[in-house]
Amino acid sequence: MFLDLDKKPRCSVAAIDDSGQQVTYGDLCDFAHEFATHIPSRSLIFILSENKIGSLMGYVASLSNHIVPLIISARTEEGLYAHLRDLYHPEYLWVPSEMAEKLGYKVVYSVWDYSLLCTDSPSVPMHADLSLLLPTSGSTGSPKLVRHSYRNIEANANNVRRLFKLTADERAMAILPMHYTMGLSVIASHLLAGATLLLSARSLLDKGFWTMLKEATSFTGVPYSFEILMKMRFTRMDLPKLRIITQGGGKLSPEMFHTLAQYAHEKGKEFIATYGQSECTARMAYLPAEMAMEKTCSIGIAEPGGQLSIVDAEGNETFEGEATGEMVYRGENVTMGYATSLEDLLKGDENHGVMHTGDLARRDADGCYFIIGRLKRFLKIFGLRIGLDEVEQMIKSELKADCYCKGDDEKLVVLVTRPELTEVIPSFIEEKTHLFHKNIEVRVVDEILRNEAGKVVNQ
Repeated sequence: MFLDLDKKPRCSVAAIDDSGQQVTYGDLCDFAHEFATHIPSRSLIFILSENKIGSLMGYVASLSNHIVPLIISARTEEGLYAHLRDLYHPEYLWVPSEMAEKLGYKVVYSVWDYSLLCTDSPSVPMHADLSLLLPTSGSTGSPKLVRHSYRNIEANANNVRRLFKLTADERAMAILPMHYTMGLSVIASHLLAGATLLLSARSLLDKGFWTMLKEATSFTGVPYSFEILMKMRFTRMDLPKLRIITQGGGKLSPEMFHTLAQYAHEKGKEFIATYGQSECTARMAYLPAEMAMEKTCSIGIAEPGGQLSIVDAEGNETFEGEATGEMVYRGENVTMGYATSLEDLLKGDENHGVMHTGDLARRDADGCYFIIGRLKRFLKIFGLRIGLDEVEQMIKSELKADCYCKGDDEKLVVLVTRPELTEVIPSFIEEKTHLFHKNIEVRVVDEILRNEAGKVVNQ
């Protein structure tokens, strides 16, 4: 059974969602056995996820039965969903019941407000170790997926359990979407610990969210989450049960980082900043709570079970002492590699436990790491991973305009040669990626300059 769920006390509550539905560990195990009667052989399934009990049940049941889920948001744009469906040919879909009729496939059965649909697609050949597929940038609907093994998920869950010293007494506020790698990390680590998940799809401005948060022992958010929380005067609220506040999914501003560290210090709580990537099953590094006040914006050290190093500009790799260069991570949570086609699902482990992160980092004399830049063409803005090449391709393909994208962890900048698209592009990108339009700047240029190799220069 996935994460040894069958060894947990059957009557212990595993999850509660916004609707008030709750399931025990016994319910999870019983459902996994029932699920197998409807999908009797190893298959590829798309889970159109929400932070609800039904979505969680499908995820747990799939991994418990060696059924391979590709998890995307239930609110994924129809065209992006269709592109992934046509490329990977899932045999089954696990979707909110309200969507079942629209999708047009045979309903096998329905439970927990979710429905299992059969597409009648032929069986998909997959590697025996393949357990889970997640888009590298789910916001842009890229066909490029991260291939996880069963060991990857187990190792990450165990590393995080050890990092946060999780026990069965925890009640984790799970607001990050299930199709988001850190959202799944919260889920897996707490299920491994036999704890209770408080699944919420509510806005942080919703009164129901705050009612649930008052029962939580931990809260995991991305920078945007904390911006909203601060506007709601989070640090003035009485949250006596809250023990851990942890952040990932992008870099906090120095001011926000310090405010959270100061709040935790004064209130007897722990603020633990973390760092991760989908390619490493979410978590890779953390800053111990006792260092938060003195190491502002540091991602800290490798998580339990992992190892960090730096490769400098000359190719020299070091594991200690002051250094600057590309950060490299080693651990059993490093995923198998990517898939960009159906045939790639048969591939084995291509990374062998080593991930060159593409992030430029500085390691100080105390062994703490600080991210200072990116070597790859992607941004992380408020927890959303935005592939610059993918955004460019969407604009070129659908708006028929030449463009170039760049930016930082606060803003996506789009250079275009057509002034009439200045007002169109922000809403277009927001629809495709869910990045707020105020974090998108469009600049009109006379020409996108390229060299003979086609590479953009001097932009």
